[in-house]
Amino acid sequence: MQKYFVAITGNIGVGKSSLTTLLAERLGWQPFLETVVENPYLADFYTDMRRWSFHSQIFFLARRLHDHRALMEHPTSVLQDRTVYEDAEIFAQNLHRRGFISERDWKSYWDLYKSVALLLPPPNLVVYLQASVPTLLKRIALRGRDFERNISAEYLGQLNELYDEWVAGFNLCPVLTIATDDIDFMQKPPHLDTIATHIENRLRGKDIVRLKE
Repeated sequence: MQKYFVAITGNIGVGKSSLTTLLAERLGWQPFLETVVENPYLADFYTDMRRWSFHSQIFFLARRLHDHRALMEHPTSVLQDRTVYEDAEIFAQNLHRRGFISERDWKSYWDLYKSVALLLPPPNLVVYLQASVPTLLKRIALRGRDFERNISAEYLGQLNELYDEWVAGFNLCPVLTIATDDIDFMQKPPHLDTIATHIENRLRGKDIVRLKE
C-alpha cells in the first residue's frame, strides 16, 4: 500500500486537531497532533508577546522538526496537525511584522528555518481549513483554554491574511482548501465522510466532491 502524508493546516481554533483525530480514526492512519500544552512558553507568550515570542517560536520550530522526522519514519500513512511551514511563514512572520520579534532574532530564526526546510520531504497534500474571525473566536471560547482567553480578533484576522497569502504561494504539494464556517464535521458525520472522500480523491487525482447536509 502507498504511504500518504497529509497535513491539516489553518488558524487557531479552526478545528485542525479535531479533524486530524477523526480522519485518522476513519482512514486508519496515524495522527501526529500539535503539542500545544507542552510548550513551556505559551502561557507567558499570550500574556507578553514581545518578551516571549522568539522563545515560543524556537520551541515550536524544534518540536515541529522533530515531529516531521517521526512522521516520515512512520511505516503507515500519517496525518499532521499543523506544519513547520506555518510556524515560520505565518506565526513567526506575523510576530516579526508586529515588532514582537526583533530584526536580529528574526534573521537568526528565518535562516535556521530556511536551511532545515530545504531538507524536509513535503506532504502529499495540504488541507487548508478556512474560517472567519467570528467563527474562530466562537470555537476558541467553546474549548476553553485559559491561555487563549486574550487572543484578539485583530490577531486572528492578521493570521487569516497570512494564511491566505501563504496558501496562494505554496507550491511544494497540492493544497485542498475547505471553508469551515458552515461545516460541522464533529456533529454531522456526512460532513466528515465527504471531507475524507475529498482528500482521498485529491490524493488519487480525481475530481472534488461537494459537502452534503
